[in-house]
Amino acid sequence: MTTHDGRKLSPQAQQELRRRVVHTILEQGMAQTEAGRLFGVGRTSIHYWLKAYRKGGDAAIQARRRGPKRQSRLAGHQAATLVRLVRERCPDQLKLPFALWTRDAVRQLIQKRFGVSISVWTVGRYLKRWGFTPQKPLRRAYEQNPEKVRLWLHRDYPAIRRQARQEQAQIHWGDEMGMRSDHQAGRSYGLKGQTPVIPGTGQRFGCNMISAITNRGRLAFMVFTERFTGPVMIHFLRRLIRQNMQKVFLIVDGHPVHRSRQVKCWVHAHQQSLRLFYLPGYSPQLNPDECLNQDVKTNAVGRQRPKDQPQMMQQVRSHLRSAQGRPQRVRNYFQQDDVRYAAT
Repeated sequence: MTTHDGRKLSPQAQQELRRRVVHTILEQGMAQTEAGRLFGVGRTSIHYWLKAYRKGGDAAIQARRRGPKRQSRLAGHQAATLVRLVRERCPDQLKLPFALWTRDAVRQLIQKRFGVSISVWTVGRYLKRWGFTPQKPLRRAYEQNPEKVRLWLHRDYPAIRRQARQEQAQIHWGDEMGMRSDHQAGRSYGLKGQTPVIPGTGQRFGCNMISAITNRGRLAFMVFTERFTGPVMIHFLRRLIRQNMQKVFLIVDGHPVHRSRQVKCWVHAHQQSLRLFYLPGYSPQLNPDECLNQDVKTNAVGRQRPKDQPQMMQQVRSHLRSAQGRPQRVRNYFQQDDVRYAAT
């Protein structure tokens, strides 16, 4: 009797062969020797198929995944510890020679913490199974005081909001930033292995912007070329008061110009129309106006190719005027996770 190596067949073909052999023997009454000769299968294989079928039915002879069974090298409590460390700590905090979590960093952590040596490819499969994906991290200053941030979210800002309701004032969030002609954002399609080249000016120029937004969708801005100083800040505050019928509560960061004596004196003289409040130090993520800054820097500067400073300023003003006419777009800045507290 000539037999064939069934291991070379696909799992589906193996399953069909087992099913036909078993049913031919049990339903048609064919002898095992004759069935083995007909299908080219050894008697030992037929014996095991029949035994499995009588015990478990069709499910016992179905195709199964080939190869060794997947079994984690890490115990459940070890995997839970790793997930917590990767989520809450940075590698350098665990005395690893890395600034970011990479597969190699996690591999070394596993080796150091549990004495288990695995490959980076296995680490990648573990990370995927645990729900981790490679992402561009956000930067947060070491100098930030978490306790002050907590007090701002649960005590200071709610108090400002209550006071604004009592005085019928409108809360504005303000910030300023500089823009440069060499800033680039976005991607462009190109042939694989050939980085696309986008022509642009070799000159370096820039401009500055100061803005204020509200969670109702209002936007005020000013684009300028000089340095950001006390007089520039006061000029913007005058415009902000003039454009609002209500009293203005303006929340800004701790920039030296915001806290300068010149600005404080001017604000004190106009306290019936405007008041300044300050965010906790090194906490730009709490300011919704940072979302506007990122939008402008990416879409009005980074994705454009201004030839000179006047064209750059024109593009920035055009982008901001478009946002002024679309209040929902401004309100969407308050839907980011870190600033959602300011949406109401």
